[in-house]
This record gives sequence, structure tokens and C-alpha cells, in this order.
Amino acid sequence: MPGRGNRSALAAGRLIQIGEAADRAGLSIRTIRHYEEVGLVVPSARSEGGFRLYTDTDLDRLVVVKRMKPLGFTLDEMRELLGLLDALPTADDAEGPALRERLGMFQAVAAARVDALREQLTTAEDFADTLRHQLDHHPSRR
Repeated sequence: MPGRGNRSALAAGRLIQIGEAADRAGLSIRTIRHYEEVGLVVPSARSEGGFRLYTDTDLDRLVVVKRMKPLGFTLDEMRELLGLLDALPTADDAEGPALRERLGMFQAVAAARVDALREQLTTAEDFADTLRHQLDHHPSRR
């Protein structure tokens, strides 16, 4: 697995255990373990006792996955996007444009899904307002 037990991960900054990673990313420990099982976010190191250890880069990846989830991206799409984000900073002139184009397609899909969610939220808010109106106009008769 990439980076596991890697000394450069240790040199990159403070390593944190899964509980703190969960707190900082706003995810459950179970969710983080699942993301590891499916290969989305692998801890950069393990302690001598076998505890998962995460870097700030690992946390950034967890946050990307967390943000993609409500937009309905599949695990394969999440993997692909994480791969693009990993490859883009070191892409050469030959591969860079294709990576940017693919990233642009992800951005367009994300923007379209955000718009759809906004429409759903507006509908839900209108419904909640209708119910509030009904409560206000039909008070309890006690």
C-alpha cells in the first residue's frame, strides 16, 4: 500500500491516530476504515502497535471523499479523482492538458449536481414552509 510505514511520511509532519483523524475530518472511525478497505484513503504509516497513522495529506484526501459523497460520486469516480489530484502537480507538458480536461469534467459534473441539490433544497424548504403555515393557521385547541 502506498506510503505505509514510509519514513518520508514521518518527516512530512505530525502523524495522528484514526480517532483524531475522524474528529478533524468530521467522519466516523468506521467510515475511515471503510475508505481504507476500498482503497480510497490509506494511512501513511502504522505505529509499532499497528495503529493507523495519518498525515495532513491523508486528511485532505478524506475531506475530498467526504465532499464527493453527497454529490453521488461512485467509489470508482472517487478513486479516479483522487488519482487526478495526485498526478496533476507533477504532470509534464504532455499529460497535463489531458489531466486538466478530466478534472474539468469532474468539476462540471459536481457543479451540475450542486445545482440539482439546490433545487431539491428549495423544494424541501417550500414544503417545510407550507407545513409551518398550516400549523400557524390551525392552532391547537386545548
